[in-house]
Amino acid sequence: MAYKSLLTVATSPDRLDASVTAAAALAIRNDAHLDALALGVDRTQVGYSYVGSGAVIMAAAMDRAEEDARATEKGLNAALAAQPFGLRVAVETAVCQLGALTDVVASRARYADLVVLPRPYGKGNGVEAEAVVEAALFNGMAPVLIVPDKGMANSDPRRIVLAWNQSREALVATRRAMPFLKRADSVSIVVIDPPAHGPERSDPGGLLCQFLVRHGVHAEVTVLAKTMPRVSDVLTRHLRDVDAELLVMGAYGHSRLREAILGGATRDLLEAAEVPVFLAH
Repeated sequence: MAYKSLLTVATSPDRLDASVTAAAALAIRNDAHLDALALGVDRTQVGYSYVGSGAVIMAAAMDRAEEDARATEKGLNAALAAQPFGLRVAVETAVCQLGALTDVVASRARYADLVVLPRPYGKGNGVEAEAVVEAALFNGMAPVLIVPDKGMANSDPRRIVLAWNQSREALVATRRAMPFLKRADSVSIVVIDPPAHGPERSDPGGLLCQFLVRHGVHAEVTVLAKTMPRVSDVLTRHLRDVDAELLVMGAYGHSRLREAILGGATRDLLEAAEVPVFLAH
């Protein structure tokens, strides 16, 4: 499998250069088509109001959302214009209320091999950034590549860390990331505090390593102790130790990613991501 159809979604004209540049580089490297969606979101939740005032508030809110969509489209086009010649890309602009965002994003993510998005947490990010990630992962059933603010150093990552805990989600992420894994120079399968009881107690990560090696992946297993309070801290330290260029992990839960991999590591890692994070559910 190769990534032939990519999608990126922008909900703000700010902080989109890194994700657009990464998406464009991946599209060119994989000879793929990139779809780019500029999304204006009406964040107003109209509750009880005086008779007639609700319609006025909603109309004003949608006007603001349309202005945001135009500004985001302008920023998106500017970022795309700076990309190398030969990029095949189509830009679409849409406006929706926050409650309808899931359907809008999911309907496009379902037909993408990979969705490339900016980091959803941090200063200036609204709830819609997190909602876009959730919609693509859980409703669009697409793998998502989260690009940190500093960008993606290499569109063909040579050193990859794969977080493994024997779960269905982690295995789905592994399969979806196979185009990256097969081209990498090294893949470190990281197991943190493996259980003393279970099917892999005698050889943590061994079966997954065997599976990957049979696909031509240069994989090895690294077992780490949880020597820090959070699993995300252990993973982050290992990413630095091996100078990793990509982290692959399963995405857990339903609501805003709060039920995360390995006891809460997903959100923690995304909040302070220094390398791109590949997620799948």
